[in-house]
Amino acid sequence: MPGRRSADPAPPPALDPRGRFERRALGALRATGSGDRRVRIGRSVRVEGQVLDPATQAMLELRRRMRYPAWHEQSVAQARETIRHEALVAAGRPVRVAAAEALQVDGAAGPLDARLYRPGGIRNPAGTWQPVVERPPLLVFLHGGGFVLGDLDSHDGLCRLLCRRMGVLVLAVDYRLAPEHPWPAAPDDALAAWRWAVAHAAELGADPDRIGVGGDSAGGNLSAVVAQQATRAGEPSPSLQLLFYPTVDWAGEYGSRERFATGFYLERESMDWCERHYLGGDPERPDAPDRADPRLSPLRAGDLSGLPPAVIVTAGFDPLRDEGEAYAAALRAAGTPVVVRRMPDLIHGFANTIGVGRRSREATIEVAALGRGLLEVEPGRSRLAAA
Repeated sequence: MPGRRSADPAPPPALDPRGRFERRALGALRATGSGDRRVRIGRSVRVEGQVLDPATQAMLELRRRMRYPAWHEQSVAQARETIRHEALVAAGRPVRVAAAEALQVDGAAGPLDARLYRPGGIRNPAGTWQPVVERPPLLVFLHGGGFVLGDLDSHDGLCRLLCRRMGVLVLAVDYRLAPEHPWPAAPDDALAAWRWAVAHAAELGADPDRIGVGGDSAGGNLSAVVAQQATRAGEPSPSLQLLFYPTVDWAGEYGSRERFATGFYLERESMDWCERHYLGGDPERPDAPDRADPRLSPLRAGDLSGLPPAVIVTAGFDPLRDEGEAYAAALRAAGTPVVVRRMPDLIHGFANTIGVGRRSREATIEVAALGRGLLEVEPGRSRLAAA
């Protein structure tokens, strides 16, 4: 039944022996530090004046040597297992939280599995520790993976870090994936889960007046869609949109999609592979969904005014960089408060590699601090901060 919690906390996902070996290998990159020449493999990578983080460069080379296949080179089942394995390896040792509970929430067509992370306190960027407020804010988190891949385990590491660094409850939702459930199943589930969170926030122990929505990549898309749909329907809208390198425009052409089409983890062919699955077949067929539909392309919404404050983060070496920054500019032009950050030396998915280089972890902690600032989660304060 929706909302029913398991009796036991959800433990961190386990790794097999190969995964533990790979985690140690990648952890060595973090131990040496992103600026240490020993982690570099080959010459520095420079594009548009940006220099790729050395530890990230080394990770990409290790992936090549370990012969990790791209998503489009695998079956859907194989790709799902690959992304889960890679994410667990690259996340490093799990960040400690007070509890992680398995539960179910409402979806558009039935219950969805979810995981609730509870903070024990807030670890500030300066390293000081503060006790969590009695009713902390809630962040509804929607994972990435091209609407085809990803699950609660693949993003466990990121959710734990956000919980601990933001001092918020994090409700991660396992929405339905394509190709089994093509568009619009995912945005329908995301909106239904959002409504469930709003209705049950107090029951979960959260402040019902401070509920944000966030996600990475495909999850950033769904978060933007939820913010738009809830606002336009006159329903309670998020206090914050926390968007990591979101895909927001399926109808546009952007230079970064061509410039970083290969070699930087997210491959153009893999993006096309996800598109075919998500849109239910050939995207050029006569009955294919309209790419300009705001539930696919939130940047194409006719009215972007009155939306919740947003934190939009892009990566310098990411095919999705330019459209994310275009969405930030469009929101700002419409009067929506926006904090936008480009991490010029990182790649798509860096928030899932917090166990690799110091730089990925530091950047993700910075994003958590930005989100925390907009929600104003410091003890004794509850007013939404102005961006």
